[in-house]
Amino acid sequence: MATDAEFTLPSNEFPLGTVFTELPDVVVQLERVIPVTKGVVPYFWVRGTESDSIVDQFSEHPGVRDIRAIDHVESEYLLRCEWTSGYDSVLDALNVPEIVLLSAIGTAEEWTFELRGESREAIAAFRDYCHDHGVRVTLTELHALRPLDAKLDLTDGQREALTLAYDRGYFNSPRDTTLAEMADELDVSQQALGARLRRGNRRLIEQALTESRS
Repeated sequence: MATDAEFTLPSNEFPLGTVFTELPDVVVQLERVIPVTKGVVPYFWVRGTESDSIVDQFSEHPGVRDIRAIDHVESEYLLRCEWTSGYDSVLDALNVPEIVLLSAIGTAEEWTFELRGESREAIAAFRDYCHDHGVRVTLTELHALRPLDAKLDLTDGQREALTLAYDRGYFNSPRDTTLAEMADELDVSQQALGARLRRGNRRLIEQALTESRS
């Protein structure tokens, strides 16, 4: 059965995460991943900054051969990155036909990868590959493929996280609780809870905008 999964990865453990050292407030989003003979070439966006030379904001990393700026629109930059061969990263684990990368978003806190596997075994194989090669991914969501008319529904984990956050006053200003306190209550990591809240909020916003435009 086809399965969707969400994994997180510490920001400094992904080569493109070096940009957060100089620009901690930007968001990095992979556009697509293309397998080539010498590795993987992703195109990605850097959003939330204006820089004369965005490429210079990335520090050298052993997994990166080259980063080039392709285009930019105001504070959004499209770049191309080529990986060196033989470097173990989460992208190597994704370079198999049974796994599709749906989205990848990075912040100074962490990376969030949304994947689709042809089966749960494919997702398990991805996770095992990462662990065997020292890539510290954390599974935060796992669920069966949904029909198109249900794609904006919340997962059980997202609904639980949002409900708790609302009940505990996390969305109040000032907040009545912290992410750490809620994570302890749910017995999950702060990173996992934060990912669920972000994904859940995004789904709710998408649904509201879709309904308002229909």
